[in-house]
Amino acid sequence: MIQDPATVPILGAATILLVRDEPAFEVLMVKRHHQIDFAAGALVFPGGKTHGGDHDPAWEGQALGWETSASDERAPRIAAVREAFEETGVLLCRHRDGSPFSGDGRAAAARDEIATGRRAFLELTMELDLQIDLGALTAFARWVTPAFMPRRFDTWFYIALAPLDQLAACDGWETVDAEWIGPAEALRLADVGARKVIFPTRMNLKLLAEASGAKDATERAKARPVITVEPRLIERPDGSRLVIPADAGYGEASELLSKAL
Repeated sequence: MIQDPATVPILGAATILLVRDEPAFEVLMVKRHHQIDFAAGALVFPGGKTHGGDHDPAWEGQALGWETSASDERAPRIAAVREAFEETGVLLCRHRDGSPFSGDGRAAAARDEIATGRRAFLELTMELDLQIDLGALTAFARWVTPAFMPRRFDTWFYIALAPLDQLAACDGWETVDAEWIGPAEALRLADVGARKVIFPTRMNLKLLAEASGAKDATERAKARPVITVEPRLIERPDGSRLVIPADAGYGEASELLSKAL
């Protein structure tokens, strides 16, 4: 059922493309639980809505890259780091001496409490004497959910090199699987129906697949302007299609609405 756009709030959200070059060029993706109300059963990048705690000004002392992050991007970057931790267990943090966090039992034990809101993410970083690494994230894309949808999000996509010494595992709640997969392979599996991949994820997988590796993908993102993409619905002879502007960086792109969502 198509909603009146004026009645649907646009919520802030963030997602993260954790990439690596060893053993191959791969991105970390998770499979959404089939009972989740958004993108149920889909293969997606870790991410979710921003929370009130992501806007806490106390993060200034707990975040590397605070001064170099635009003020309107700080909360989305914090949310991306938090969501990556909640959904995969990977925590993009550094110790006070600048050395990368490699994981420990205290963080792992607190993961469920953070994910369910029983404990503040900020509190955990303070207890572990860590700073989240906002500077490790590079803006990759920004998408706004189409106006006719019943739920709308303004989603920042970030790319970051994955820590080599942290293992990823799904949370078993919002996600039921976590896998490292080559961007081209994820697209192939979607094309043959072996994976469900929604339109924004597919488009950003295609953009990611243009790179030769994780470091190349990061450098490309740094050099590329971020253009906010809000797909439009148009009617074609073959049915309703989602389309995006040709200058958004993805080339000419449209997809049947029945396949896109």
